Amino acid sequence: MEEEVIETESTVSINNAPNADIARLIDKQRAFFNAGETKGVRFRIRQLKKLKEALETHEGSIIQALKADLRKPELEAWSTEIGVIITEIDYNLKHIRSWVRPQRVPTALFFMPGKSRIYAEPFGIALIIGPWNFPIKNVLGPALGAMTAGNCCVLKPSEHAPHTAKALENMISEFFDPEYLVVTQGGIPETTELLKHRFDYVFFTGGTEIGRIVYQAAAKHLTPVTLELGGKNPCIVDDNSHMQVAAKRIAWGKLLNSGQVCIAPNYVLVKKTVKKELIEHLKIAIEEFYGGDAKSTDDFGRIVNDTHFERIKKLIEGDVVLGGDTDAKEKYIAPTIIDNVKVTDKIMQEEIFGPVLPIVEYEDIDEAISIINQGEKPLALYIFSKSYNNRDKIISQTSSGGVCINETIMNFGSVELPFGGVGDSGFGVYNGKSGFDTFSHKKGVMTKSFLFDVKQKYPPYTQGNLNFIKFAIRKLI
Repeated sequence: MEEEVIETESTVSINNAPNADIARLIDKQRAFFNAGETKGVRFRIRQLKKLKEALETHEGSIIQALKADLRKPELEAWSTEIGVIITEIDYNLKHIRSWVRPQRVPTALFFMPGKSRIYAEPFGIALIIGPWNFPIKNVLGPALGAMTAGNCCVLKPSEHAPHTAKALENMISEFFDPEYLVVTQGGIPETTELLKHRFDYVFFTGGTEIGRIVYQAAAKHLTPVTLELGGKNPCIVDDNSHMQVAAKRIAWGKLLNSGQVCIAPNYVLVKKTVKKELIEHLKIAIEEFYGGDAKSTDDFGRIVNDTHFERIKKLIEGDVVLGGDTDAKEKYIAPTIIDNVKVTDKIMQEEIFGPVLPIVEYEDIDEAISIINQGEKPLALYIFSKSYNNRDKIISQTSSGGVCINETIMNFGSVELPFGGVGDSGFGVYNGKSGFDTFSHKKGVMTKSFLFDVKQKYPPYTQGNLNFIKFAIRKLI
């Protein structure tokens, strides 16, 4: 999710790039790509190692920038922004040689003697537009997949995290040539200009409405796109769950980055008979995390800007059983729980993207599934249950970008699992091999021998030829 531009000093573009400069930048990258150097596996390995070195070298400045933009605690900043990328770099380095190797596939008898292979070739120039909530991970994560696949990249970080955008630009410019990897700054005007140019792939992370605009702009050039958006991520808790552990994991996933996480639980669907118990454990968990006042601890961040602060504040109404405190000057919103929420309430009509957790009760699992299916398909769905039947039923009868059972957030950090949305929450995936595949065109290549030429495929066509082709296709393919 990404908010609209607010014309304040903290959000003005750091480096406005005129249209002519953008065109020259893209032309230089295209010339470098066409020279073929990025396609070599040794080149790709060197660049991945260089990216790892860059992150380790600039670790301190990145953490400081994240604190300035979002007041991210150092542990969150390192683990969710830096550490997760370093882990994925190591994973890609381990597997890249097998990924780039042409994949041999079976060849049907009709095409024999011959061989069939699939080549993974880079698209070319990738434009990666990142969000403000994870301004390092959600820019460099896609970029890592693009680099591993052999593409050049133009990175456009969010202007709403200006300190981190500048830190990213400094890091990339120090370690990489702009013909290969470059950061361009700016707001909506600059992004609009970028999208007027032809890229070979566009990767966008942000809100659904802006995602539609990006998709429409890319369509003018028939450019393939991945959209990583957001949604109302449900968290289901049944009466066959470990309430204490469930509450702790839900509270952590909801309050990470002050709730400004596209995969955070947006609301809890809890069995009516255990609702009171769950709420009590949620209160205990939040008390353990932040003490009696989250505002006074360094472990709890702030809302990114005034617009988001005011939007979230207006959602806090009804049966507030924890929190509700706000401070506009600090852009602080306390961890908040709202009980007895109905699906028709205002807070259930939009992605919250803040530290406010609505509690919705249900009578049976079918009702919970029905509530989920009434809305758009979410990016994430969380299930807390020991019941295999309930878990299987929810997974089979709902659609979401991903599912995590008895945990929140953690599954999306796995390089072995694809990360991406479905429907209004986006399309396309990345992470590990999935990122490599996303930024690779799979080119089928068939090699035939000059021997055993099938004369029946050539004109003039006869009934005998047709009979032979029908037989061959039915029996030999």
